[in-house]
Amino acid sequence: MRFAAIADIHGNHLALEAVLADIRTQDVEEIVNLGDFFSGPLDAGKTADLLMPLSLTSVRGNHDRYLIEQDPAAMHASDAAAYGQLSSSHLDWLRSLPFDLVYRGEVYLCHATPKDDNRYWLESVSPEGFVLLQPFEAIEALAEGIYLPLILCGHSHIPRAVRLSDGRLIVNPGSVGCPAYDDELPYYHKVEAGHPLASYAILEKTAVGWTWQFRTVAYDHMAMSALAAERGRADWAGALATGWVR
Repeated sequence: MRFAAIADIHGNHLALEAVLADIRTQDVEEIVNLGDFFSGPLDAGKTADLLMPLSLTSVRGNHDRYLIEQDPAAMHASDAAAYGQLSSSHLDWLRSLPFDLVYRGEVYLCHATPKDDNRYWLESVSPEGFVLLQPFEAIEALAEGIYLPLILCGHSHIPRAVRLSDGRLIVNPGSVGCPAYDDELPYYHKVEAGHPLASYAILEKTAVGWTWQFRTVAYDHMAMSALAAERGRADWAGALATGWVR
């Protein structure tokens, strides 16, 4: 079995197009999508129109949930910007997606963790704002009850793989469309790829177990940066241009 995993597109249709093209060059036919498809000041509608016909195996992320549960007037600016571009059919598609699922009988998919779509699985945040690899025991505790050999998550936008003590593998493919952001919870922190490229992963089942390959893909990130700036989001413009929060 060999397939690609994508996550955290955040309305960046140019990054998604580039990643899909790169996946085709890798002779990979199946793709799973780990959520947070649209939220952001970019092109949510175009991203939806690109994604939906692909019928990818997909789970819903926390920002996808906000788009279908929150009052638009109460939404964060990034969610509100995306909501304004989405049609009723786009929102119905989000409503149809599960919180988690099992792919091909041996791969567990969720956006963040099995019980919380807004919690980092592989990372922790210190009171000083440092984003660190989560202690092994904490990572393993969050995997309790998930006994499939391969576990995929997104949410933190950081490509990372962790092998558990019993051999289970957890992989986060990184973010297709948002290389850097800041957040207030649980403490103020920044997540920064340090580059503006799109990220995804290829997973392969081999004779010795599951292996992974992280891939980065160049695209016209400056066009997306310019769009964010045009829409009054200097924070997104800088992140898309550089992969840093400044």
